[in-house]
Amino acid sequence: MTVYDIVKKPIITEKTELLRREFNRYTFEVTPKANKIQIKKAVEEIFNVKVESVATLNVKSVVKRHGAKLYNTQAKKKAVVKLAEGNTITYFQNV
Repeated sequence: MTVYDIVKKPIITEKTELLRREFNRYTFEVTPKANKIQIKKAVEEIFNVKVESVATLNVKSVVKRHGAKLYNTQAKKKAVVKLAEGNTITYFQNV
């Protein structure tokens, strides 16, 4: 599993933007099998930053309805990464 398989994409919402501005924390969608150590190494390698801590949460699938049909959303795993002071990810500066 490569580092690009572990970190799928950034999650950009109002809440994650507040975390980024105020607390230097960035949120990513990651592969469900990845652990905190793998996520930390992947973010450090991809973005060339120093990671202080990683918090993960599993988002379970939810039953939704579209007309008469029921379906399950896909289960996800999110990682909130706190960077060391002075480090930023330049991708988020353009948003």
